[in-house]
Amino acid sequence: MRIAEVAPPWLAVPPKGYGGIEWVVALAADGLVERGHDVTLFATGDSVTRAKLEYVYEVAPGPATINDPMLDTTHTLLAYEDPSRFDIYHVHSPFAALAAGLSCGVPMVHTLHGSFTPEMKELFGRVGDRAWFVAISESQKSGMPELNYAGVVYNGIDTSLYRLQEEKEDFLLFLGRAAPEKGLRRAVETALRTGDRLVLALKIAHETEFAEWDEVQKILPEGTEVLMEISHEHKADLLARAKAVLFPIDWVEPFGLVMTESMASGTPVIATPRGSVPEVISDGETGFIVSVENYAEEAAAALQLLDRIDAGACRERVEAKFSKEAMVLGYERVFEKAIG
Repeated sequence: MRIAEVAPPWLAVPPKGYGGIEWVVALAADGLVERGHDVTLFATGDSVTRAKLEYVYEVAPGPATINDPMLDTTHTLLAYEDPSRFDIYHVHSPFAALAAGLSCGVPMVHTLHGSFTPEMKELFGRVGDRAWFVAISESQKSGMPELNYAGVVYNGIDTSLYRLQEEKEDFLLFLGRAAPEKGLRRAVETALRTGDRLVLALKIAHETEFAEWDEVQKILPEGTEVLMEISHEHKADLLARAKAVLFPIDWVEPFGLVMTESMASGTPVIATPRGSVPEVISDGETGFIVSVENYAEEAAAALQLLDRIDAGACRERVEAKFSKEAMVLGYERVFEKAIG
């Protein structure tokens, strides 16, 4: 197949720092090339890919420009300059690229990377039967089942970038944004209850996140290690060494790459039953699912059961369902359906 992968134009593919969508695009593009497809990636000029790379912006403009309409529109105009070059468009941004794809004369698949806010429901409701959609979890799909779905394809990770480590060190890890819905406070309360050393690898970018961090800092256990945005290598090392990853979310998260990254490292996840969590974690086998309301108490109890979790089983679940290879096969099926 001749495939156009259209990434958002704000960050490089893969991203230099935080950027979940861009990691998925990078793995999908490379994986499809490895499977023998003719892939063109529309991204920024500092992207690294096995696909043919085309771009307007030589250097990624950065997070401050996310959703900028001028960047989005100019980038989209390049991607749709000659649709006859492609058999399928795979669009990862829901704005100009989605709109342009409706009338380009070539089948288009749009992956739903975000949550269904009222604004996004209004947008997708106007094109729901005019494009093909891919959900990244059954949970996400259930939020707007009326769309024209080509399938559900879980986000994949490159398992070779995560080492499986069976012998763990004595610390708990929280990795993510400091937003209230991500549950940073619940993670800290768990460490306060258990006395475990806590490592926080945080992203703090918005006003609500700074406000949450200001409050949480007041109750941090002594000895807590606080890291801000870290490299992939540092993140993978922490994931391999931690005895458990705390994932105490309180929102309908469409996927959650932290869970699969953790399990690929042989590290159990203690999470709440929100969004895709019950699809990703096998409760009692690759981690534990506990309540939001009593997270600290129930997580503390789950930590006493970590010897029941087999590191190899965690890794095997990721390789079977959430690997780059599994994702690429899923997109091949989706593209064949859309073209057919």
